[in-house]
Amino acid sequence: MNIPTTLSLNGRIFISHVDHLDALTILPEQEGPSTGSINTLESFNSQEIAFYLSSYSWKLFFNIHPYEFIYHVFGRHNFNDITSNLDLFRRHFNELQYWVITEVLLEKSLSRRVSILKKFIKIAGYCKEYKNLNAFFAIIIGLSNVAVSRLTQTWERLHSKLKRIFTQYESLIDSSRNYRRYRVILSKFTPPLIPFVPLLIKDMTMVHEGNKTFVDQGLVNFEKMVSVKRMKIWLIHLFLFSTFSGKRCA
Repeated sequence: MNIPTTLSLNGRIFISHVDHLDALTILPEQEGPSTGSINTLESFNSQEIAFYLSSYSWKLFFNIHPYEFIYHVFGRHNFNDITSNLDLFRRHFNELQYWVITEVLLEKSLSRRVSILKKFIKIAGYCKEYKNLNAFFAIIIGLSNVAVSRLTQTWERLHSKLKRIFTQYESLIDSSRNYRRYRVILSKFTPPLIPFVPLLIKDMTMVHEGNKTFVDQGLVNFEKMVSVKRMKIWLIHLFLFSTFSGKRCA
């Protein structure tokens, strides 16, 4: 129904008879890169990368209609509607996360791998300054991945100041007490901002699945409806102010 938003960047779509699927082979470009892009990353300032990353994130976020969250949580089949913009934004989060992991793991040089860690920590910090909390989470979660965190020699070579900064960032994504530290930080921000969308969807899902829609012989559960409405109003408030206000570095 929505091929343009379903295909990935530089993606392709193939049509094949169902009986021929087992005979299909992977294209060489589908096997993934063999080298990282540290040279390209080093040619840009960390703030510059965060600026364009946040600018792109804002474009994706602005295209999401608040009702798409409702369709996704309550079941799009119940509304006979699509959530392609929300799906695209959620995929962008995964792409960022695995991009970070891929860049670190593809680099074989220890010193250059340390430079990549330093670069991504700084990019995450600028994303936080630009109130792009979704990208901030994606980068930090990527750096916290087991495949990256187990690189003890690489982390040992990282400057102690950056280690402390990363530890502070990592504490913000701590899921204990229902992401309390993140929620405290979020309450101090004012729109425009991009929230951590996976947690927002989780909260809406908990409200929906944790409360019955109808109670007492088919009466509407108004407490549940009020909770859903509050979330929707907050979303609309975010979208009304969804204009990226970040400034490029000099």
